Amino acid sequence: MLVEHTAIEGVKIVTPKRHGDNRGFFSEVYNRRTWLQAGLEYDFVQDNHSLSAEVGTIRGMHFQTPPFEQAKLVRVSRGRVLDVVVDIRRSSPTFGRHVAVELSAENWRQLLVPAGFAHGFCTLEPNTEFLYKVTNFYSAPNDRGLAFDDPDLGIDWPVAPDRAHLSDKDRKWPRLRDLVDAFA
Repeated sequence: MLVEHTAIEGVKIVTPKRHGDNRGFFSEVYNRRTWLQAGLEYDFVQDNHSLSAEVGTIRGMHFQTPPFEQAKLVRVSRGRVLDVVVDIRRSSPTFGRHVAVELSAENWRQLLVPAGFAHGFCTLEPNTEFLYKVTNFYSAPNDRGLAFDDPDLGIDWPVAPDRAHLSDKDRKWPRLRDLVDAFA
């Protein structure tokens, strides 16, 4: 397993080993013992899987507030995405900054997203399947989001905001400066 640091402390790119032959490949995408040896202590409690049919589908920017905050380990099993995380921890020196990483079935990268970050992605290929592990269960009352197109964030999405495929809910999230329950 290769662990790479990003420009924001705690956000890491994790690439599991793949062992291939003429039949295909095998990969251990998560092993708690290996993670602990690498200093990554996360207790994942739920796995989620989404399919986005259209290129330019944006899901995000999502997070849950305490006490149901979630760290996430995200990856793509089919297709490609631009995956984006925004630091929403008000006391952080990187508050409001973001990291964007391409994840694909081909590059086999995963992104580790600590609690205190808004997370979202944009599909770059049709029929993209996205998987993620989370450290806390879903809680509807704690479900929040951040406007994906907030100009203060400066995210360079690969699709124009008016051409993005979004849920109605994702179109209505507030800008970062209006976020009342960002992490202290």
